[in-house]
Amino acid sequence: MGDDSEWMKLPVDQKCEHKLWKARLSGYEEALKIFQKVKDEKSPEWSKFLGLIKKFVTDSNAVVQLKGLEAALVYVENAHVAGKTTGEVVSGVVSKVFNQPKAKAKELGIEICLMYIEIEKGEAVQEELLKGLDNKNPKIIVACIETLRKALSEFGSKIILLKPIIKVLPKLFESREKAVRDEAKLIAVEIYRWIRDALRPPLQNINSVQLKELEEEWVKLPTGAPKPSRFLRSQQELEAKLEQQQSAGGDAEGGGDDGDEVPQIDAYELLEAVEILSKLPKDFYDKIEAKKWQERKEALEAVEVLVKNPKLEAGDYADLVKALKKVVGKDTNVMLVALAAKCLTGLAVGLRKKFGQYAGHVVPTILEKFKEKKPQVVQALQEAIDAIFLTTTLQNISEDILAVMDNKNPTIKQQTSLFIARSFRHCTASTLPKSLLKPFCAALLKHINDSAPEVRDAAFEALGTALKVVGEKAVNPFLADVDKLKLDKIKECSEKVELIHGKKAGLAADKKEVKPVPGRTAASGAAGDKDTKDVSAPKPGPLKKAPATKPGGPPKKGKPAAQGGTGSTGTKNKKGLETKEIVEPELSIEVCEEKASAVLPAPCIQLLDSSNWKERLACMEEFQKAVELMDRTEMPCQALVRMLAKKPGWKETNFQVMQMKLHIVALIAQKGNFSKTSAQIVLDGLVDKIGDVKCGNNAKEALTAIAEACMLPWTAEQVMSMAFSQKNPKNQSETLNWLSNAIKEFGFSGLNVKAFISNVKTALAATNPAVRTSAITLLGVMYLYVGPSLRMFFEDEKPALLSQIDAEFEKMQGQNPPAPTRGISKHSTSGTDEGEDGDEPDDGGNDVVDLLPRTEISDKITSELVSKIGDKNWKIRKEGLDEVAGIINEAKFIQPNIGELPTALKGRLNDSNKILVQQTLNILQQLAVAMGPNIKQHVKNLGIPIITVLGDSKNNVRAAALATVNAWAEQTGMKEWLEGEDLSEELKKENPFLRQELLGWLAEKLPTLRSTPTDLILCVPHLYSCLEDRNGDVRKKAQDALPFFMMHLGYEKMAKATGKLKPTSKDQVLAMLEKAKANMPAKPAAPAKATSKPVGGSAPAKFQPTSAPVEDSVSGTIEPKPDPKKAKALGVSSKAKTAQGKKVPSKTTLKDDEDKSGPIFILVPNGKEQRMRDEKSLKVLKWNFTTPRDEYIEQLKTQMSSCVAKWLQDEMFHSDFQHHNKALAVMVDHLESEKEGVIGCLDLILKWLTLRFFDTNTSVLMKALEYLKLLFTLLSEEEYHLTENEASSFIPYLILKVGEPKDVIRKDVRAILNRMCLVYPASKMFPFIMEGTKSKNSKQRAECLEELGCLVESYGMNVCQPTPGKALKEIAIHIGDRDNAVRNAALNTIVTVYNVHGDQVFKLIGTLSEKDMSMLEERIKRSAKRPSAAPIKQVEEKPQRTQSMSSNANMLRKGPAEDMSSKLNQARSMSGHPEAAQMVRREFQLDLDEIENDNGTVRCEMPELVQHKLDDIFEPVLIPEPKIRAVSPHFDDMHSNTASTINFIISQVASGDINTSIQALTQIDEVLRQEDKAEAMSGHIDQFLIATFMQLRLIYNTHMADEKLEKDEIIKLYSCIIGNMISLFQIESLAREASTGVLKDLMHGLITLMLDSRIEDLEEGQQVIRSVNLLVVKVLEKSDQTNILRYICTQH
Repeated sequence: MGDDSEWMKLPVDQKCEHKLWKARLSGYEEALKIFQKVKDEKSPEWSKFLGLIKKFVTDSNAVVQLKGLEAALVYVENAHVAGKTTGEVVSGVVSKVFNQPKAKAKELGIEICLMYIEIEKGEAVQEELLKGLDNKNPKIIVACIETLRKALSEFGSKIILLKPIIKVLPKLFESREKAVRDEAKLIAVEIYRWIRDALRPPLQNINSVQLKELEEEWVKLPTGAPKPSRFLRSQQELEAKLEQQQSAGGDAEGGGDDGDEVPQIDAYELLEAVEILSKLPKDFYDKIEAKKWQERKEALEAVEVLVKNPKLEAGDYADLVKALKKVVGKDTNVMLVALAAKCLTGLAVGLRKKFGQYAGHVVPTILEKFKEKKPQVVQALQEAIDAIFLTTTLQNISEDILAVMDNKNPTIKQQTSLFIARSFRHCTASTLPKSLLKPFCAALLKHINDSAPEVRDAAFEALGTALKVVGEKAVNPFLADVDKLKLDKIKECSEKVELIHGKKAGLAADKKEVKPVPGRTAASGAAGDKDTKDVSAPKPGPLKKAPATKPGGPPKKGKPAAQGGTGSTGTKNKKGLETKEIVEPELSIEVCEEKASAVLPAPCIQLLDSSNWKERLACMEEFQKAVELMDRTEMPCQALVRMLAKKPGWKETNFQVMQMKLHIVALIAQKGNFSKTSAQIVLDGLVDKIGDVKCGNNAKEALTAIAEACMLPWTAEQVMSMAFSQKNPKNQSETLNWLSNAIKEFGFSGLNVKAFISNVKTALAATNPAVRTSAITLLGVMYLYVGPSLRMFFEDEKPALLSQIDAEFEKMQGQNPPAPTRGISKHSTSGTDEGEDGDEPDDGGNDVVDLLPRTEISDKITSELVSKIGDKNWKIRKEGLDEVAGIINEAKFIQPNIGELPTALKGRLNDSNKILVQQTLNILQQLAVAMGPNIKQHVKNLGIPIITVLGDSKNNVRAAALATVNAWAEQTGMKEWLEGEDLSEELKKENPFLRQELLGWLAEKLPTLRSTPTDLILCVPHLYSCLEDRNGDVRKKAQDALPFFMMHLGYEKMAKATGKLKPTSKDQVLAMLEKAKANMPAKPAAPAKATSKPVGGSAPAKFQPTSAPVEDSVSGTIEPKPDPKKAKALGVSSKAKTAQGKKVPSKTTLKDDEDKSGPIFILVPNGKEQRMRDEKSLKVLKWNFTTPRDEYIEQLKTQMSSCVAKWLQDEMFHSDFQHHNKALAVMVDHLESEKEGVIGCLDLILKWLTLRFFDTNTSVLMKALEYLKLLFTLLSEEEYHLTENEASSFIPYLILKVGEPKDVIRKDVRAILNRMCLVYPASKMFPFIMEGTKSKNSKQRAECLEELGCLVESYGMNVCQPTPGKALKEIAIHIGDRDNAVRNAALNTIVTVYNVHGDQVFKLIGTLSEKDMSMLEERIKRSAKRPSAAPIKQVEEKPQRTQSMSSNANMLRKGPAEDMSSKLNQARSMSGHPEAAQMVRREFQLDLDEIENDNGTVRCEMPELVQHKLDDIFEPVLIPEPKIRAVSPHFDDMHSNTASTINFIISQVASGDINTSIQALTQIDEVLRQEDKAEAMSGHIDQFLIATFMQLRLIYNTHMADEKLEKDEIIKLYSCIIGNMISLFQIESLAREASTGVLKDLMHGLITLMLDSRIEDLEEGQQVIRSVNLLVVKVLEKSDQTNILRYICTQH
């Protein structure tokens, strides 16, 4: 009892750990009572037992364990910290509970596991249970399976991951234990209940008897969808709701939700991928090319077996696909063709989306092979192409399909149409947009008229399927010319079609057509169509704008319905418009006279050909009156223009009559239903008169009226061909001028660019200057619409002409094309039908690109060229790449079919020769520009491999790859890149370079997208692993990208994706997600369509949304702010026009004057501090972006509203750059008078100026920089210090401009940086400028490096941040830059440091490549040859310096600051302009001849100089004068005269002139031989040894090879070097100063000398070699032993 009384006194937690089972039993019972009493889940009581719960469940005593399990269950259910114990407790349950004989223990163990799942720890529980399946004890295995089964039954397949369970099921079915097999059967039945037939493929290989038993059990299962009966804690509300529904009998309502609850599981996802490439027979590629068909068959059969695996592992299947494609396309044995097609089917099925990159290569071959008529071959090909279609998109293979549609073989046409029909069945209304449907319908319409009935039937089926998928409204515009019989056939086929997506697609189409009917009558077809689109539009933007556009819409749409006759269906495409044109046959002259006489007065017709001009004039006046009074429907346009053309017609000699005649033509075209037939009659005459001085304007009016009636594209083409078929230069010139204006008025849509370019080239070659000028003007107008790509067509022109064209293009840069003002009234349906599908804006953008003539280059990509590109010899590979670049350059714009080129180029992206990789990337950039948007079909097979190159270890290769990816993305958009698994697979690779570049690219691109494909979620797990990457840059990039992923995926999805992370990682990532949530930007708003398609009264309303930053509204006035031409086109009221700065009524002027009289910057107390606090606490966006987004501009406007005058703010945020110039002019004027206001708003002013840095207009930029110079001068005078907030939001953007191509801008930016050092510490400026050296712009890198050199020269080494070592290592990297200017700037900066810091610079810069080091040494050597001007300069400068500059903050006082500014300016001017020879300091010069030949001076001066200095060595050393600022004390001795002299002599040792070198060595030897003076060499040993081995290298490489040199001279030089070295290494104190690196180079030089066979041949060669041996011994003996041993170790 004594023992009992002891443990009974113990606290509960100690009882639970007691050795006595009774004590533990008591402890567990008490703990159970405590757990049941504690109501607060966060009570500290729970934490006491945190480490004991595992012991509760693993107790060795069975009775005690039962009580422990009960207590543990209550603990897990109620304690908030229970989740931390999941792993250890469940592991304990599996190993120590599931093997217990007592059923109660097992039940409690299962309950504990289920409770852990309920508290959101399902994955950890499942992991432990799956581990339990590997246990040797069958009882444990059975219990684990049972637990998993119960968990699945209760929680459902959304919580319990099925894939890992299904993976082990076959193994469980093979178990020797019947209990295990039975339990496996039960869990298989439970899994089937949730995922149905998706379970069949993974179990297809189990025992047939077991499978049969399973099938029997599966049949018995109820068909209804299963529902979870138990929910996670976070889903408890849903549980309550479900119970409530069941109690209320609300199952019917709940049923709909439940369907969504069950996840659709794809059997493919449950399968394990099989790697087959390594299993291919080794001789496969030889056999597949064998002459015997049996061998080829063997090879194919081997592949067929491998591809039967239902899921294949991703890999490079390019060679295999190529081989199979060759068999399908070229093999004469049809049996093998069928077999190869089956192999392709297997590959496509097994790889799914990963096969998509090969689809484009295979599809054309299969389609062309449909010429085979054998059923088994056709069936195999059909299966192959259908499987391949599922791996890609219809968009990607559309070009290939359409190309085959024109084939003459009816079987190919039939099978292609059937394939299109089958493909359409997989599409929905959104995946089959109008842009894709249009070319397919056009091709299929040709087939419905084919002579072969099977081709017609197939085409009908395809069109019927399209009709079913997208609905009649979308397809009808393309079927306008189809007769009723064929239309009925299409509709009949449509009714028979069953879509893959079941009811959904059909319903979508039905909804689209039916929904508007209740709202509107069927009569207003176009308006109804608009409503439909508003309803179905997925994005909220258009819905909001719809009410604004409706008032203007229906009335306009009514007009064309009345006048056009045929359907006003409201389509936007060009074909739709062309169906509305008036078509009439050509009438005979008799019929025309008869029709004309019915509407014209009789005298009018009689006097048309009168010989008296006055009668003809009177006749024309009557004619005009009659036309003006005629009704549109009654006007016989063709007859009237025939009458006008009647003799004398267009040869009329009287200008008054002619003017009237031309005016009447314009009237008829405007008022009547004017056809192209009528136009053909008059156009020739109009073109003939367009150059007439008196009648030209009337002729242009008439042409414009005809263009409006018959569409500009047709009219322009006719007019241009007529003008250039005659020789009158005046007519040609005026035609070009008319066309320039017409394009501005009508817009560019539909114009034939190819024909225009041809005519413009003819005009440019004209001898008449007026024609050339007009042609250049027309090119300028075309440039507004086509863009820079237009220039490519004229690169072959003469330089003088090309410069004129460039000047015209320069004028147009930055301008937007004016909104069309004509051509929309007659066809207004095309302009106002804004509710079209989401892809409509793209159509508009791509129209112009599509108009460019493209060349077919596939015939030039021969097999010889492809084999060249893949050759083993890099030179031949380079030749191949050069040829490809030449082909693309010559073609300018190319068609998407480029044969085998993608595969060949893809191979070169992995080339071992990095130069070829870069060349390939350059070709791919060219390819993107040349192919345009069609490049998107190559994204998967060629674009993704470019991303792989982002992982290259070389900076320049990565930069080239990034530029290439951006060039591609610019053409393709981002959708193709983000679709599928390719991008996530790239991010998965653990390559830090790849990860940081790819994440940086995504962070740049994602914010610009309005939506992304759902596949973006696949990247998230890899994004999370990047957040914990070992590489700091990767982590930073991942954190930067996080908010942009969240912007598209939402916080919930991102948080859910953390479920698979380890607990510690999960907590960290969730914290980052919370932080990113606060910084998450808004998605970019839908672009306002008003700017491109303004229609009547609806346009101004569209300018109101706040999403457009440059559009603002003034109180009481709607103020759209497009350019004035647009304002005119939109019909803006006079009030709105006055707001744009035009002359205004006097009242407004007075009001404006009153507004402008006050201060422009209002001083708000603590305003700036509050803004800083808001930014710090993330209440507002931090001023940090790549390009300014709308939200930043809106935020700045809001912040400025309280402290900047309203009128000035309007000018500052106007869309027109001229207003920005006005604002800057005002700010300059008020700078002096409003100092306090400027300083109070300085942060906002600087932010606004950063926005101007992103403007393309140079005048604004120049004005902004001028203002900044004045601003910083003022701030320095006021002794103002920039805050960190102001600096960080301004300096990075200013540094971007230092890389501008224009010299004048770069100079201004450098001047501003100079002045900034007066108001912001140079040491803090340094990191910003250092960041600028990482830019991809070489000019920016060079300028930043020069600026760093100036800072070091002006402020000393302390300016280098974070430490001189780190800073110099960064700078030294640029010595290896590919750009010469950057290399020079980096070398100059290091030399500047060397001048301040001496030899220690070599330690600071770290290890450099041999090439870089030799460049640096050469530059340092030259800098040292400079006479000792530096000390003199220091002495001269000293009087000007009156203040210590040890702290950068002290520079902010007026007097000294100005002094420093002048010095910094001087330094900048010297480093920035090497072309001014007299200004360049000598160490930076590259005049080798001058330096090397400057021998006389050295010979005369050196002995004197050395003698003089050596006598003064032991005199007291004065404190050296700083160059510009004081430096650390241990640098002082570098500036003494002795040190300078020694430096100078040492530099002469490495001279290219033997005599100079010998003289220098002699002087050093003299010093080394005198014990009292040898110490002067201390601190210079490394420098001396470097110079020595440089000379050894020079002798070995240059002097020994020079036959003109006397060998005695070389022996003499060797003797001097060796003698010097021996003298040096006899003085131990000096010898020990030699560093490891220097000793390594020296020993290398000496050993090379010993092995030089050329020395042995010389007379005294043997003596030299013996001396070297002696020297090596001395070096080994006297050097620092650590250093020399370190060197020796590195050699073994």
